[in-house]
Amino acid sequence: MNRRTLSATLTLPLPPEAAFRLFTARGERDWVPGWEPVFPVETPDDTAPGTVWLTASSEEETTWLVASRDFPRSVSYARITPGVRAGTVTVTLAATEAGSEVTVTYDMTPLTPAAAEALDEFAAEYPAFIRSWEELIAARLA
Repeated sequence: MNRRTLSATLTLPLPPEAAFRLFTARGERDWVPGWEPVFPVETPDDTAPGTVWLTASSEEETTWLVASRDFPRSVSYARITPGVRAGTVTVTLAATEAGSEVTVTYDMTPLTPAAAEALDEFAAEYPAFIRSWEELIAARLA
C-alpha cells in the first residue's frame, strides 16, 4: 500500500475571489451532481477552519474538516472515509489574465489493500477526473 499525492490544474474564467466558492462544501452543490454535504453543526461560513461536514454515497460515508483557508488563494480539507482512506484535498487558486488557474491536490493514504487498489485506479483517472470538474463548472457558468 502506498500513499498517493495527485495534482492537476484547471482554468476558470473567474477571478480567484469568485472561483473560490466553487470549491467549498456549499459551493460544490452548484456544479457537482449529487453533492449533498450535511453539516452536523450548522455554520454560516463553510470555509472556517474546523468546520465539519459529511458526504455519503451508496458505498461509503466521508467526514470532511476544513484544515486551513487563505481566501482567495487556497483552502485545504482533511477527509476520512473510515476503514477505506484518509488524507487531504488542497485547492490553490492563482489569478491569470483570463481568470484563475486552480490546482487541486489529493494526498491520500489507503487503509486496506482493497482501498489501495481503488486508489491506484483513481490515480490513473485523476487527470480526466479534474478535466470533468472544468467541464461541469463551465456548463454551470454558461
